[in-house]
Amino acid sequence: MLEAVRTRARPYFEAASPAHDWHHVERVETLAETLVDRHPKSASVDDRVVILAVLLHDIGRQREDRGEIDDHATWGATEAGRILEEVGTDAGTIERVQHCVRAHRYSNAIEPETLEAKLVSDADNLDALGAVGIGRVFAYGGELGQPIYDPDVPVVDDESAAGRAQYNHLHKKILDLPERMYTDAGRALADDRVGFVREYIERFEREITGEQ
Repeated sequence: MLEAVRTRARPYFEAASPAHDWHHVERVETLAETLVDRHPKSASVDDRVVILAVLLHDIGRQREDRGEIDDHATWGATEAGRILEEVGTDAGTIERVQHCVRAHRYSNAIEPETLEAKLVSDADNLDALGAVGIGRVFAYGGELGQPIYDPDVPVVDDESAAGRAQYNHLHKKILDLPERMYTDAGRALADDRVGFVREYIERFEREITGEQ
């Protein structure tokens, strides 16, 4: 079933943004596997639900980026249900996967209610941290035509939700991600990755002021 869903999911990412392409899905899958492995064995995890949700969590992202839908997580959950039903998935699994997809989005008000949804959310957020996360910020910001840094829009005066410059986005969203982790394993990896982001920001600030 996993390979059937993988085959069905991949075409949704053709010509996708580098920040949300199939490579992102593969990285999140690897991170999810790591989190499952590091989670206490006393807690039962349905790793099949986790991986199915990871494969399907961003299938609506391109449609949202094109302005065709408002929320890729909500649309993606519905589409994921259709895909899973077509490959013969049982109703209980479909429902659990759909919840994971709905709850993974950073800006959604939907809280993960299951361990599987928490693991998917943590894995997805971890890919937005560290060296890879920084790369994704600048790749996506470039697509949106945002400046790397704008001295006329300091972070303290930037009232936008995501930041009007990529440097601002690091402050307004990325540095907050460790606080959004739901699992101990996720928090441990997030603490390490966010440390790298802070080091990068410090170096960035020294360079834009000509100190280094």
